[in-house]
Amino acid sequence: MDLGLTDRVYVLTGASRGLGFATAEQLVADGARVVLAGRDAAAAQTAAARLGSTEQAVGIGADLAAADTPDRLVETAHTRFGRFDGALISVGGPPPGSAAGTEDDQWRSSFESVFLGTVRAARTFTAACTDGGAVALVLSTSVRAPLANLGISNGLRPGLAVVAKELADEHGPRGVRVVSLLPGRILTDRNRELFAASGDPQRARAQAEAAIPLRRLGEPAEFGRVAAFVLSPAAGYLTGVAVPVDGGALRAL
Repeated sequence: MDLGLTDRVYVLTGASRGLGFATAEQLVADGARVVLAGRDAAAAQTAAARLGSTEQAVGIGADLAAADTPDRLVETAHTRFGRFDGALISVGGPPPGSAAGTEDDQWRSSFESVFLGTVRAARTFTAACTDGGAVALVLSTSVRAPLANLGISNGLRPGLAVVAKELADEHGPRGVRVVSLLPGRILTDRNRELFAASGDPQRARAQAEAAIPLRRLGEPAEFGRVAAFVLSPAAGYLTGVAVPVDGGALRAL
């Protein structure tokens, strides 16, 4: 199936590695061009180089916590590639810990980076999209069910999903789509860190896999293919929804 991605231009945040980079790989493979943003400029540039020539990808240092970052990323897309068709917004996960055991400073810091940074980016990117554009927010299955020892994520991610739904309503008449993606246990550095924090990584991984109907962790490329489809014109009638990519782990319909 032709996704209609040829020569389209997307911004991807948190894309030096993990789910953001996996999505960039799929977009470029189908003919899109991408701006990869990451806090570490060198890592973002290295990631872009892995995708091919500078005609296909560019990497820049950018932190969503900075108020001017979203506008700068849109400007980069226009300057380097001549257009802007949408974005994948991914930010690093907040630190582990229970909601009850998390101090105010941790909540405040995570709110600034995870919540406000994402809202600001989504607001800017949707406004900058023209007809046929799409913005996807990488959230978590914690949108629908709390995850053990991830109290901050459990608190912030559902609110972001509702913001995405509202943006979808607002920009739908302009032909701009907004979708939330809910990754489950994907084999990224983030999940490796969470397994390691348990004190027994092998046991933690085995327990996680046992709770997934497919009995395995997802591969980043599997998430990337879903995300690339959602951003593409082929998904032109898909908006305002939260799509789990979790191997069936969520028990809700």
